[in-house]
Amino acid sequence: WIDARFPRETGIELAAEGKYGPAEAQRAEIWVPEGAAPAGGFPLAVFVHGGGWHSGAPEDYRFVARSLGERGIATALVGYRLVPEGRYPIMLEDSAAGLGWVRENAAMADVRADRAVLIGHSAGAYNVLMLGLDPRYLRTAGIPRESLAGVVSMAGPADFFPFDTDSSKNAFGHVADGRATQPVTQATGENLVGAPPFLLMHGTADETVRPYNSRNLAAAIEAGGGTVDLVEYDGMSHAGIVMGLSKPFAQNGEVLDPILAFIADHSDGRKQGEQQASVPVQGEIR
Repeated sequence: WIDARFPRETGIELAAEGKYGPAEAQRAEIWVPEGAAPAGGFPLAVFVHGGGWHSGAPEDYRFVARSLGERGIATALVGYRLVPEGRYPIMLEDSAAGLGWVRENAAMADVRADRAVLIGHSAGAYNVLMLGLDPRYLRTAGIPRESLAGVVSMAGPADFFPFDTDSSKNAFGHVADGRATQPVTQATGENLVGAPPFLLMHGTADETVRPYNSRNLAAAIEAGGGTVDLVEYDGMSHAGIVMGLSKPFAQNGEVLDPILAFIADHSDGRKQGEQQASVPVQGEIR
């Protein structure tokens, strides 16, 4: 609400919206910067929301589209079925199917979907991490793995077995082999062949998803020969990291700038030039 009332240099407009399945939660929308698209179309970020796999909706995160749109990046907001219907692996199958819908509708939105960057916060970060690490979900949705330019995890649960919270029990407690659901388990040499690069972002004061989730996953990806950067923010909370993508909290750029740089580095056709020549980051980068 606050973010929507802050003036921006460039606004956004809704280019496409629709459903990729019969359930109400199986919907997505694509927002693009106002004005003409660059040659080849707008670069694309696909954002998947958090909420413990039991709450949240794409429209709640339009502030992400506004912040990225101001920097010339189109944003797709993808929903997925929630618990109880959306228990593992439904949330992953839906996230992949939602990405497929975005790809199918990219042309009408003048968006480049051939090198999309996936971004997720909390439960949504888990979803995008698994799409990047376990090729089964993209394969089932008919999406070429090479179409992923990168994956950004904001406070993502990556190593949370055994399940000891209501959210994790409700979403994963029915799985016989709980370890198989974990991104840290999927970060193997075989799965990392052809995997996209990863940017893991985490606040050290996060008491909802502890920082060791990102630390352990970064170590596993590195050990498996994958590409990963880990950014930690001293004293930042679980909600604080995604609030860093909204005004007024995005003003210093400590959360937004590393994401912009990641998109610039890995999404073809994205040239930030002087704007991204130097990226201030607090915390540790590996």
